[in-house]
Parts: sequence; C-alpha cells; structure tokens
Amino acid sequence: MSRAKIIIWVAVAAIFFSLSWTVDHYRSTAIAYKEQRDKALATITDMQVRQRDVAALDAKYTVELADAKETIERLHSDVVAGRKRLQLNATCTNNTTTAGSLGDASTARPTDSAERDYFTLRQRIETVTKQVGYLQDYITTQCSK
Repeated sequence: MSRAKIIIWVAVAAIFFSLSWTVDHYRSTAIAYKEQRDKALATITDMQVRQRDVAALDAKYTVELADAKETIERLHSDVVAGRKRLQLNATCTNNTTTAGSLGDASTARPTDSAERDYFTLRQRIETVTKQVGYLQDYITTQCSK
C-alpha cells in the first residue's frame, strides 16, 4: 500500500471516530435534558394537582364556615326577636331570704352582655373548629404526599 492510501485511511478513521464521539456526546446530553424536562414537568403537574386539591379543600371549609356563621346569626336574630329562647344550665341564687316572698317572679334569663358573649363565643368556637379541621385535612392530604 502506498503511503498516501495509509494517510487517507487514517484521516477517514479519525473523522469517523470524531463524528462518532460527537454524536454520542450530543445524544447523551439530549437524554440528560429530556430527563430534566420530564422531572420538571412531573413537578409542575404535581404542584397543579396539589393546588387544585388545596383550592377544593379551602372552598369546602369556607362554605362550611359561612354556613356555621349564618346558623349562629340566624339563632342570634331569633333570640333577639323572641322567636327562640336561649336556654342555659344555671342555678339561680337569691341572697335575700324573706319568709313567703317569691322575689322577682319573672323568668331567669341571661343579661344582654352575657347573651352577646354567648354568641361571640359560639362563633369563635365554630371558626376555630373549622380552621383546625381544615389544617388537619391539609396535613393528611398534602403534607404526607
């Protein structure tokens, strides 16, 4: 074989090797980028699902809280209007003991401020109960994933 043919074969082999290495390098890079893209898309999809779940959970508890507040307001309005009576477990004590006296014959009822405090307390209890329920659902559905 002539020297020129050997040089041509070596040059062709070097070009073939270089092209093979370049193709392999870009193929590996493309595979790595595809994996990164797939991972990012999976993360985005998971975040979207979680956002929908949290929005549904929020809507559920917002409606429940609004319903509870409406019920308390309706009860308060009924008590104020006299359609319903506020009944409490209480023991009435009378410091004056006169023989044969009935004292004040009117029915025992809470003071106006006690009534307001009662409804405020009920509303706060409902609010806290709904908030705790929401947080518990959030923790079990979102944080444990």
